[in-house]
Amino acid sequence: TEEVVANWTTGKVGMTGTSYDGTLCIAAATTGVEGLEAIIPVAPISNYYDYYRSNGLVRSPDGYLGEDMDVLYDFIHTGDPAKRERNDREVRDKELVAKFDRKTGDYNDFWADRDYLKDMDKVQTAVLMAHGFNDWNVMTSHSQRFYQAAKEKGLPTQMYYHQNGHGGDPSMTMMNRWFTRYLHGVENGVEDLPQVYIVREHEREPTTYSAYPDPNAQDVILGLVNGKNNTGALVIGLTENRFMDTLTDDSSVEVSEMWEEKNADHRLLYLSPVLKEDVRLSGTPKVTVRLASSTPAANLSVYLVSLPWEKGKDIKIYDNIINRSWADPQNHASIREGKPLTPGEFVDVSFDLLPDDQVIRKGQQIGLMIFSSDSEFTILPAPGTQLVIDANGTSITLPVVGGMEALDNAF
Repeated sequence: TEEVVANWTTGKVGMTGTSYDGTLCIAAATTGVEGLEAIIPVAPISNYYDYYRSNGLVRSPDGYLGEDMDVLYDFIHTGDPAKRERNDREVRDKELVAKFDRKTGDYNDFWADRDYLKDMDKVQTAVLMAHGFNDWNVMTSHSQRFYQAAKEKGLPTQMYYHQNGHGGDPSMTMMNRWFTRYLHGVENGVEDLPQVYIVREHEREPTTYSAYPDPNAQDVILGLVNGKNNTGALVIGLTENRFMDTLTDDSSVEVSEMWEEKNADHRLLYLSPVLKEDVRLSGTPKVTVRLASSTPAANLSVYLVSLPWEKGKDIKIYDNIINRSWADPQNHASIREGKPLTPGEFVDVSFDLLPDDQVIRKGQQIGLMIFSSDSEFTILPAPGTQLVIDANGTSITLPVVGGMEALDNAF
């Protein structure tokens, strides 16, 4: 057999792409394939459980309510049409639908097999990640966890974050510099440049940082104070309250209207003082909610919002929504084994929100909003389930740049 030399290539390969194409960059890297030297995944999935589930809860990516692995399969299946019927039967129906457990949302071996970090030991590529902090389709945890794992492994890494939604490439200059260094071997000093680039709110060019999260960020615990009409206070430190707060699930209420007083029965809202200074959060907030449900199953949605809610064509998503996450109280003790709730019995549900880096402007209020079903993300049960929240056992931890002193000054 005659050997054919491809004189048009050095044998070194780079990959880039957005969303599913960005996921393919990660998937290829985790095979350890020879010749793949550099990747630039933009808004990629690194763990399919976190794409279609959230802390035990069946939760859809933004804009695709009800989608699951079988729908993704139908969308990306580009194989031989003659094999379609067999593949649908063997792959979609027997492998995906039969094993992804849409009934409970519990984590299982099916999902563990679809976490690319399990093959991180094979990754040898230089990794430049890119993601939007307000991407509620493929959420920021996907890029952050892969970037962090690559960094801890000692691979060449850089991170590019922006404040918009799904997609958003680094600049052509940044991408060209990366590929020039790791595909062509040009010593252009890219490894000596700042590790992290973040496009700040209402800016076009990124600000550089030494690391993400910001090394000056410190966790600050905030507690809750009861108030009238399901609207209380968000304060620094844990608190003691005299009564419980109760909300009634109704998924027909739009999230953009959930905070309004007319919908107070369907949510709990705890507000900070009006900020006297800007507050920058950098990192991953954590929340614990002590609750009891009137039914054996309930959705739990937690939003961190910036009020007053602003509307208009020029309003960015980060002007209203700071962060959010969802959880299944049935999984409060185990992500792998959810158990029906005993009506009226309190459980502590603890989970992370999403990695973020955002400035909440002076003059705004930070609001912690707790409700049940989310019309944009969760399964939508019949209304009426009641959640009782014990504010004494509920808190949120915020990664504040400047720590307690900065937040105290702003409050």
